[in-house]
Formats: sequence, C-alpha cells, structure tokens
Amino acid sequence: MLSKIDVQKFNILMEVNTLINSNYTDVRFLLTKILDAVTRLCEGEASSLLLIQKEREELYFEIALGTKGAEVKQYALKMGEGIAGWVAQHNKPLIVNDVENDKRHLSVIAEQISYSAKTMVAVPMRVKDECIGVIEVLNKKDGQLFVRDDLEWLEIFATQVAIALVHAKSLEKAQKEIQFLQEQIKTDQGYHTLIVKSPIILEKLDVIDRVAKTDSSVLILGESGVGKEIFAEQIHLRSPRSQAPFIRVNCAALPDGLLESELFGHVKGAFTNAIASRQGRFEMADQGTIFLDEIGDLPLSLQAKLLRVIQQKTFEKVGSDITLSVNVRILAATNKDIEALVDRGAFRSDLYYRLNVLPLYIPPLRQRPEDIPELAVFFLKRYMRDTKKHFEGFSDKAMEAMLAYSWPGNVRELENCIERACVIGKDKWIREEDLFIKNPSSETIEEEGRGRNLKTAINLFKAHFIRKVLEENNWNQTETAKVLDIQRTYLSRLIKELDITNSKE
Repeated sequence: MLSKIDVQKFNILMEVNTLINSNYTDVRFLLTKILDAVTRLCEGEASSLLLIQKEREELYFEIALGTKGAEVKQYALKMGEGIAGWVAQHNKPLIVNDVENDKRHLSVIAEQISYSAKTMVAVPMRVKDECIGVIEVLNKKDGQLFVRDDLEWLEIFATQVAIALVHAKSLEKAQKEIQFLQEQIKTDQGYHTLIVKSPIILEKLDVIDRVAKTDSSVLILGESGVGKEIFAEQIHLRSPRSQAPFIRVNCAALPDGLLESELFGHVKGAFTNAIASRQGRFEMADQGTIFLDEIGDLPLSLQAKLLRVIQQKTFEKVGSDITLSVNVRILAATNKDIEALVDRGAFRSDLYYRLNVLPLYIPPLRQRPEDIPELAVFFLKRYMRDTKKHFEGFSDKAMEAMLAYSWPGNVRELENCIERACVIGKDKWIREEDLFIKNPSSETIEEEGRGRNLKTAINLFKAHFIRKVLEENNWNQTETAKVLDIQRTYLSRLIKELDITNSKE
C-alpha cells in the first residue's frame, strides 16, 4: 500500500499527466503549470526550467518560479556553467545539499539577485537520451535535505515534461504555420495585416465601417509611413465591393508621360512603342475600388480628366475617341497639405472638393503609442521567419526606447528598425542598441510633446511592464504583486486604471 506521501506524489503525477493531455496551446503556460506541480512534489521554495540553445551552447531560463523568478530569467548559462550547466553537459541528475560550498555553484547570479540557494536537486530533460534542458528545485522547505526519492520522482517528471514540450512545440509550430499561410493568402491578394490597439485608431475603424457602406470618394490624409494604404484597403474590404478588384496607383511613382496611359489605358499606335491596346487602371477597377496614392502629385493636365471620371463615370483611352463607362469607387491619399496646393493653384479646387467628400485623417505613430508594442511584436515575428532567427521578444529598455521615440517615419520606419534589429541581434532578446534609435533632438521632443504628455508616456511604460510580469506569473495577481513589491489591492487598481487585459481570456 502506498504511503501518505506516495499518494500525494502519485496524485501530482496524475495532475501533470492531465495537463500534458490537455488542449493547452501556450507552451510557456503549460510548462509553468507543470513546474509548479513539480515544485510542490519536491517541497521546494523555488524552481527553474532551463532549455538548451544549441547554436549558442547556452541554457536559458524558460520558466522560473519563486520570489526571484522574474529576476533570474534575465540570465543565461554556458554549457557546464553552474550546477544546472553541469547537469546539462554530463546529462546526469544531481543532488547538492550544500550548494554554497559546491565548486560547481555559480555564486555570481545568487549574489546579484540576493537569493541564497542552500539545497538543490537538478535532473536533465531527455528526448531519445539527448538532454534538451534541466529542471532544478531549490531549498527544500523547513530546512530539510533532498533525498534519493526526490530525485527519482523528479526524473519521472522531467521525462513527462520533455514529452509535453516536444508535443506542445510541434502544435505551436503547426498553428504558427497555419497563421502564416492565412496571412500569406491575404498578402498574395495584395492586402496588408491591420495591427491596432490604440483607442484613436479604433475610433477611425468605426468611422471606416460607416464610410465603407457608401460609394462616396474618400480622401485619406496623414504623414508618410502612417499606413494610409492599409486604411484604404479596410474601406474596400468592409464595403459591398469587397469581392471586386482593388486597384492601386502611386501617382508619384510614374512619370507624367506614362501616368495618363496607366490610369486610362491606350489604343494601339497612340504613341511610340504603343504596339498593342492596353487597359488602364480605371477599367481594371470596374465594379471595384481604385486607390490613388500621393494624389497631390497628380499633374494638372490629368486632374480635369479625373474630375470627369468622378462626376460622369466616363473617360477615353489615350489615342481613342470612344467613351468608356466605369463603375468605380475612388479613394485617394496624400501626405501633402492639399489645401495649400489648392491655394497655390497646383491642385484644382473642384477636384479637391469632389475627393474630400469623406475626409479621413490618420494620426502619426507618436500620437498613438499604444500601437507601438503591438506593431513591434508583429514585425518581429515576420522578420524572425525571414532571417531564420529566434528572439524571445524585446528587452524592457528596448521597448522603453521605442515608446519614447517620436518615429518621424511612422510605421514604415518602425518596420525597418525591427528588420535591422533582427538582422544584427545576437542575444535572446532584442536590445536597445540593436534598434539604432537616435536620441531625440530638442525639436523632436517639442513635436512629440504636442501629441503625448509625460503622464501618458509613463502610463504606457507602466502598463507594458506590469503586463510582462503578469504574463511571467501566469496572470496570478498575488504572485505578481510580490514580484513588483506592491500590495495586491494596488496592483488590481493599476490593472483597472491602465486597462491591462489578458488577451488569452
């Protein structure tokens, strides 16, 4: 008959088996639950699950539980370094009941986080006899020593955890592949993924929902790089014309001599090299939507013809006198002060008024900082795939630097910044120095202040930092409050005030 302690351990083993056979898709959450069960089984104060990074020959702390868990996760061990490194290198379990005097003990980490490890049991996690990581449990409660029975039970759990890790990562990889393929289908169709978190952009999307139902022209205004084309796509995709063509024209990218032919088409022999008739973009967009980007660069000679298309839905191809009719919705965008162009006579006032039936202003990224973390993570995932590199995310200093920067190039600049960081980054996390964000000048600071005050910036950083610690502690507010060294009631109030939500719920 099993003893009382054996029954407890058997029940915990069954609990872990239930977790492994569950439908958890978050690998880190699953491992955290299992490691918590392991810690209770061995009656330890703290525990860690370290995984081996083969390319760097390092072990990094995937999960760390206990009062110093959040702090220890910033460290990594070389193979053979420390007691866990020894276990990984030799692929052998170990009991150390006098850690401080063990020559393998790496005291520098304990000193830096102010945590004293007295006793430890550590076992390798194996897949087909290959060590993929280490589980360690520290400081058995009530000053007890770890015994052989603890090690044997922990080895059983380490095998279970290794199986769970392999299965969960396979599932996670499959889900990411499915998500990537879904996004790729949209990309192949020419559409971009919309990433939005800020209230100001969510309000714009509410406007877009109402605007999309009409056929009126829309003029999208905003600085270069804010994503005006993406919002034009959203108008089309939310409209009754969503199944029809969405045709894009960059008016600034084509020479004046070719732009008319691109927009309206030409007939054979209309000009030199016109060896065959060709459809124009308006004809291609029939029954759908045409997006005229950089409309402020449209030559005056073509503005009258465009006005006619808007008013009468008719035009002639270059070199033809046959009038064609089209049913096209026109969306236009510019980063220029189009009213100033009208005042100077560089843009027709009647065309401006016909395009500006439903104006839509897209604010710059510095005025919607809530979008920065969301966009940064999205671009990081994209360029990790492209560069075939893996990063856990952004360091706190890197995220703080991105939130403090004014992003004069807006989303386009942010994307370029993340791509560069993925190419040059060497550590587990993207660091501040990988971003190459320049220190803002006094002029930039003044400009940024117009759209965001200090209180807003501080609250954004607080929200990001608290959310990160909550995630590390499986959204357990009691444990998070301990790590943050604040009262649980104060943490609950901050979560409510800063509108911090768990996206998995």
